Amino acid sequence: MILPWKKISSRRLGDFRIFTIRTDVCVSPRTGQEHDFFVLDSADWVNVIAVTPQEELVMVEQYRFGSETVELEIPGGMMDKTDADPVVAGLRELREETGYEGEGARSLSKILANPAIMSNRCHTVLVENCRLKHPVQFDHAEDIATRLVPLAEIPRLVAEEKIRHPLVVVALYQYELLRRGVKKG
Repeated sequence: MILPWKKISSRRLGDFRIFTIRTDVCVSPRTGQEHDFFVLDSADWVNVIAVTPQEELVMVEQYRFGSETVELEIPGGMMDKTDADPVVAGLRELREETGYEGEGARSLSKILANPAIMSNRCHTVLVENCRLKHPVQFDHAEDIATRLVPLAEIPRLVAEEKIRHPLVVVALYQYELLRRGVKKG
């Protein structure tokens, strides 16, 4: 059985606006030896599966600086400290990035963004019957184009690596499981 490691110290190394880095010294329960680990702390993220009455997904294209590529994704972003919960954050991100609103907003899932080195979670919010109702409200560093993509095209776009963001692919898969009637554990 795998046991948790005991943390004996933690020290912040840097604050970089959207995340902080810390180093934790932990003791292996198997060997008793101390090891140094680095962890990125960030606010939780939210992704939005926004479905129109015509069975289209409201998606966005945007430039991603890490990969230096334009990516096709679902709307989303970092949760603000003022967001009451992931659903509120998801509705805010959907409206700001695309101008769309919908009905029946609810939490679909939450996953660990990258548990090897990150402490945050990524929430997926489902919003149905989405319609364009508002102008977009981009942040000062956003440049986003809204795309409506038929649900039937999503598997092909993932297979052809047109949708490549792993947290988006996971959200799309979770939505597909819901559509198939697979229940949460």
